[in-house]
Amino acid sequence: MSIIDRYYNIVSNQFLRFILVGGVNTAFGVGVYCLAIFVGLPYFIATLLSNVLGVCFNFITTGNLVFRNNDPRLIFRFVTAYVIIYFINTAFVKIFILSGLNSYWAGILATPLVALCSYSLLKYFVYRKNHHHEKED
Repeated sequence: MSIIDRYYNIVSNQFLRFILVGGVNTAFGVGVYCLAIFVGLPYFIATLLSNVLGVCFNFITTGNLVFRNNDPRLIFRFVTAYVIIYFINTAFVKIFILSGLNSYWAGILATPLVALCSYSLLKYFVYRKNHHHEKED
């Protein structure tokens, strides 16, 4: 039994897998965002950089560990979803900045809202049922 099969046996609920993998993906993305802010980039560039690097990392982890699908043909839908997620994320960050938060807190507080949007886009647009053969969790 492979490590991934063991992971699926231990964590059988898809949304729970999304949360767990999302924690790793989020730490990666927030780390890139904060590093970019730290080196002096504006929030919209930091968000873009975080999303671009995150797409590469997340496509593999999310496809394999959440949706049981490593079909490379889905990269175009995945990238499209992340373009949408970028604009959603940037909008939330801007709203938080306009409400008086600094760029660090704005990015951090936008994260759970963006995560909910991401799960919906990935589940129903990228990895919808007719794009994989595994049973729906």
